[in-house]
Amino acid sequence: MGSEYPIRIQTMANVSTNDIDASVAQALRCAKAGAELFRFTTQGAREVESLREIHQQLRKAGCEMPLVADIHFRSDVADLAAEICEKVRINPGNYVKDEKNLEDRFRHLINICRAYNTAIRIGVNHGSLSPRMMEQYGDTPKGIVESCMEFLRIAAKEQFDNIVLSVKASNTRVMVDSVRLLVETMDKEQMHYPIHLGVTEAGEGEDGRIKSAVGIGALLAEGIGDTVRVSLSEEPEAEIPVAKALVDYFTDPNSIRYTDNYILSYDEDKSSIFFFNNEKNWEHFQLQAAGECGRLLWEYGCDKLELLNPAFSTEKLAQLSKDILQAARVKMYKTEFISCPSCGRTLFDLQKTVAEIKAAFQKAEGGLSAARLSGLKIAVMGCIVNGPGEMADADFGYVGAGVGRVSLYKGKDCVLKNIPQEDAVAELLRLIVQDK
Repeated sequence: MGSEYPIRIQTMANVSTNDIDASVAQALRCAKAGAELFRFTTQGAREVESLREIHQQLRKAGCEMPLVADIHFRSDVADLAAEICEKVRINPGNYVKDEKNLEDRFRHLINICRAYNTAIRIGVNHGSLSPRMMEQYGDTPKGIVESCMEFLRIAAKEQFDNIVLSVKASNTRVMVDSVRLLVETMDKEQMHYPIHLGVTEAGEGEDGRIKSAVGIGALLAEGIGDTVRVSLSEEPEAEIPVAKALVDYFTDPNSIRYTDNYILSYDEDKSSIFFFNNEKNWEHFQLQAAGECGRLLWEYGCDKLELLNPAFSTEKLAQLSKDILQAARVKMYKTEFISCPSCGRTLFDLQKTVAEIKAAFQKAEGGLSAARLSGLKIAVMGCIVNGPGEMADADFGYVGAGVGRVSLYKGKDCVLKNIPQEDAVAELLRLIVQDK
């Protein structure tokens, strides 16, 4: 990974790590679909032992796809997982409870990883910065990058280079600005490590794909990125073709991007972007247009976008233009649903719940003004790991709090805690409709 190597495609299990049969089956399906790394949530020692068995079964089945243990809160679990998996992901914002021991704990993990030839992904999420980082830098790209660099500098001091970095956000502009700043900061310190790209909590369906393409495409177009994960609130197999389509478009010299069938320009006052190609696959055209146009809308400060393609209707292209403007946070015209990709920590059916909330919300739209709808952001999060933090950008949030229990948020404030899941959608809707 990195340097001259191909950009690697990865995804993450959405079944319980302790359900070994389901985990193995899902990993095999994703490997067949083109995944090159596969991540499992790893909450405790029990999940580590399950990972050991999963790893053994996959190797017996002839699947050599590297496995990644996803660690939050438990540095001791990272130590155990490092002896089993090819990579461990740690989140600096919650890696250790006592930050006084941060360097010692991370150095201990580095020593284990060195002994077992295990890679480390330093993965910072916008929504889970430590209180110390929040106090010093606020909820900003600077805070995200410094959280990452703090750990990277420790690794550099220990001369441990088997490192991958990610800095993610559900806000595409924050995500892109953070990655750019990370690369700039590393360059200044003579550091060069592989970058993992992704827009976290992108959602599902067309909106999730367009949002992912805006963030990931902007960076791929600049030559940044060594591995990609498209985070959709869908089955992990559905993420892989989206990631592959983006990588192929931006890196394959034979893609339509590098032919005469591609035109991208702007008008004299740089208020409008014009994008044309003759891609005949609608899903691919969506990704290409979103990946190309988001960064230029930001660069030129444009708030208008015109898409041209003879294969599709004017109405379809106009709708896609609006969706890209919204995904880039340039112009909001509808409610945005922020939802995480489900994983082994999720204690309810995330895909079903997102669909229920959207359906219920559409029925109630008559009770809200058009202006209210155009800027409204609703977050649906599987658990508390990133939930309350990633929802900082949302107006309302639905967060899994335990088996059959949900907590509802208004902004950053929890207004209904641990309510029955069967009541949660109706209660969320009531909060939204009544809000002034």
